[in-house]
Amino acid sequence: MSEYEFLSPLPRVIAHRGDSKNYPENTLPAFLSAVKMGIDVVETDIHITKDGKLVIWHDPTLERNTDGRGRIEDHTLEELQKYDAGYTFTPDGGNTYPFRGKGVRICTLSQALEECPNQRFNIDLKTKCDAIVDEFIRVIRAHDAVSRVVGASFHISNLKRLRTLAPDFLTSITTGEVARILLRMKTHTLPDTFSRKIIFQIPRKAYGINIVTPEFVRQMHERDAIVMVWTINDEIQMRQLYNMGVDSVMTDDPALLIRVAEDMGIR
Repeated sequence: MSEYEFLSPLPRVIAHRGDSKNYPENTLPAFLSAVKMGIDVVETDIHITKDGKLVIWHDPTLERNTDGRGRIEDHTLEELQKYDAGYTFTPDGGNTYPFRGKGVRICTLSQALEECPNQRFNIDLKTKCDAIVDEFIRVIRAHDAVSRVVGASFHISNLKRLRTLAPDFLTSITTGEVARILLRMKTHTLPDTFSRKIIFQIPRKAYGINIVTPEFVRQMHERDAIVMVWTINDEIQMRQLYNMGVDSVMTDDPALLIRVAEDMGIR
């Protein structure tokens, strides 16, 4: 199995937390809608529960998206699945809540992989601990999903452990690693090649500084790196980024991004 199988064909359209424009984010309905559209990759997030299970969820707490309260890590899977994961979703600024009481629940990573058996996933390990990395490796191997998954995390300790224990897994690079590469680019000390496959997952700008520029994309492509940009929901910016040469765009509006990519002939 090639570690680069995830990148062939090159992903262009990445659905940020699934079809989160039309469905509660990071739920099976959002994933299934995005898959039905034909997106390339689902971007999602995982936490580890009190009883060691991996659940799909972004926030460390329940309040923003459910009728529950408290930290994900302080609940068992059974407790979490009692809450309504569609409770706060509203497409019209609070006039209606179409998924409230419809049985939408927090799902496990295993459920997502099973329900979307041919889908590529970009998975952000949110909890900072060894246990989430170990269970992530176990679940991905159990589903024979190494070739369709990229591991990500804002915690370098998570990524270092993942790269050490599962060198056949693709990973993105975290904020500190991006900063070091940008510094070396600015000081003209970049190596001619990177020692491993580099996958950037970055915003277009940070702290008022343009990160993604034509020169950045050119230099990274010369070193066989992949440039993914998040989270873009504006058509003009989508077109600008594709014209700049970025490989992938992450969006909350995958239907729009698919239309743009197809209109530009890059997908």
